[in-house]
Amino acid sequence: MPRRVAYAAGVFAAIVLIWPAFGQQDYVTRFDAYAGYALLDAPSIGLLQNGVAAQAGFRPNTWLSVGLDYTYAQGDLTITPGLLTKALQQRLAGGLAQLAAAGQLPPGYQLRVPAFSRTQTATAGAELVFRHFAHETLFLRPVFAGAIYETANLRPRDAIAAAIVTQIAHSGTASDVTWFIGAGGGIDILFGHHFALRNQVDVVWNHLFSDLLANGRWEIRYSVGPAFNFGKNIKQ
Repeated sequence: MPRRVAYAAGVFAAIVLIWPAFGQQDYVTRFDAYAGYALLDAPSIGLLQNGVAAQAGFRPNTWLSVGLDYTYAQGDLTITPGLLTKALQQRLAGGLAQLAAAGQLPPGYQLRVPAFSRTQTATAGAELVFRHFAHETLFLRPVFAGAIYETANLRPRDAIAAAIVTQIAHSGTASDVTWFIGAGGGIDILFGHHFALRNQVDVVWNHLFSDLLANGRWEIRYSVGPAFNFGKNIKQ
């Protein structure tokens, strides 16, 4: 887990422990909306992205919420041969061996291609909500699915890497869209009936760029920001 996520989780755990929060909530609105900072972390490929998250929800009752969420984030990563499919690794190894035999490969050369990635996710699903505390609302997403779209701009730094990139992605840009599945949850710290500070963490799995990357990846989605509750009180 990234240091920033661990730090934020620790801060909010401390808030939950020290907040005098006993007693049922007596006011629950029908709708909520949220927007805030988002962090997407895919440690298996070394990709850490910063961006924004937004949600809109509808509450059929006090213990269930359904809605939509969207995230946009961007960040840098470095692509190495070990991340690629076996077929691509064999192609690269053969090409580099030919260059070495012709004396055109610098001693100790290692192929590394920096890239700039933009990722968007969209999810529709349900949350189970726990309202036992007066000033905190806990929620759980047991399982959900969504769509993820990612664009990677490859930025080779030498002529050999540039030649290889043109074979993999002619324009230097690769994009893909696929589904993902995950689970997560979070906490709303309530400041009155209509405003809260939301913290949430999801763990999701996807296999973007399956024609290029050998493995799927686990990804952490973390976000924090203000949430607004509105509509009639459904706990009357």
